Amino acid sequence: MPVELPLGEGTVSVSLPDCDVSVCRPPGGEPVDVRDAAQAAVDDPHGPRLARRVDPDDTVGIVVTDVTRATPDDVLLDVLLDELRTAGVAREQVTVILGLGLHRPMSDAEIEDALGDHADLARNHDPDATVEAGAVEGTPIEINETLAMTDTVLATGMVEPHQYAGFSGGAKTVVVGAGGESQIGYSHGPELLARDGVRLGRVDDNPFREFVDAAGDLVGVEFSLNVTHGPSGILGAAAGDPRSVVRDLADTARDALATPVEGGYDAVVAGVGAPKDANLYQTTRAATYVILGAHNPLREGGRVVIPAALPEGAGEGTGERRFYDRLSTAESAEALYAEMREGYEPGAQRAFVVARALRDHDIYVTNSDSPDVVEACLMEARESVDAAVEPGSDVLVVPDALDTLLV
Repeated sequence: MPVELPLGEGTVSVSLPDCDVSVCRPPGGEPVDVRDAAQAAVDDPHGPRLARRVDPDDTVGIVVTDVTRATPDDVLLDVLLDELRTAGVAREQVTVILGLGLHRPMSDAEIEDALGDHADLARNHDPDATVEAGAVEGTPIEINETLAMTDTVLATGMVEPHQYAGFSGGAKTVVVGAGGESQIGYSHGPELLARDGVRLGRVDDNPFREFVDAAGDLVGVEFSLNVTHGPSGILGAAAGDPRSVVRDLADTARDALATPVEGGYDAVVAGVGAPKDANLYQTTRAATYVILGAHNPLREGGRVVIPAALPEGAGEGTGERRFYDRLSTAESAEALYAEMREGYEPGAQRAFVVARALRDHDIYVTNSDSPDVVEACLMEARESVDAAVEPGSDVLVVPDALDTLLV
């Protein structure tokens, strides 16, 4: 029976009649109304209400997620601005920073689509226009210079499974999204990523998460309004102290996304879809979540197969270009991994993690607009999923790989 997998903004039908196919779908959870959930979270936050944390004459900087996250930032901004208004903070006192990290700037059309009536408040983060706020673990913490001049720093965010932070969201939106190369390079570098506890789905005793949270304290992330999501949509919202917000929503996400699986598959077919399959940098998260997650269901020699549109090729931001340069000039995954263990430039960490995964398993990307980019990056390109799966294989299909925790 065919399985529908996401591909760009649409779907692709996958049928593997010569294979033994199992489909892995997480529990999913019940979707909520985003505005109602966000308003309830702000009304009953972790810690004091936002209206009690600001003064009427404060300037406020709000860091929101970029085009790579499917966060309903327009609604979250509505709710935050309403709460600020009750404290006497006028809209004109608010600046919105698009948390790009080292991703490409968002276009005017993308900003309008993401933020609606609040697009006029927004500006793209420039990682070269930062000021130093102090240091954590001996690493200088650089923050967007406009944000650094505001009295109060707020953040939206999506709490979803993350390869390094366990779950994203909280202070990470500011520290990485509106940060400089110093902390991005350190937090995504081989020394920190090699530490015990840095892995998908883990928040407690995770050195990456601890670093980000400490940096958030340093730059003064006062209040977060985050949501989490699953295949059925937005599953919940939480607001207030960033650490508590992440833990609250990580629990919600685990309940909805954790799925037990047995091992021994020849192939895992992993669905991604928009916005993550816009480029290869983001798309490869599906493969590394499977191979380097809590439980790798592949047998030795197994492969990951990902249908992905890739209209932007490898990606257009600084990080994406560094990712492409590293992979496309490497002799092999083993050689690249050994080389990058000695260090690499900020943004190249995805190449490091992909090389680590490729040492054990092949990665196939199908149905894309950029097969030459895939092939250049040590991966295999095929026209379709069935062309990437050997007949007679035992196959696990994960329709929503970034919203499924294999345990």
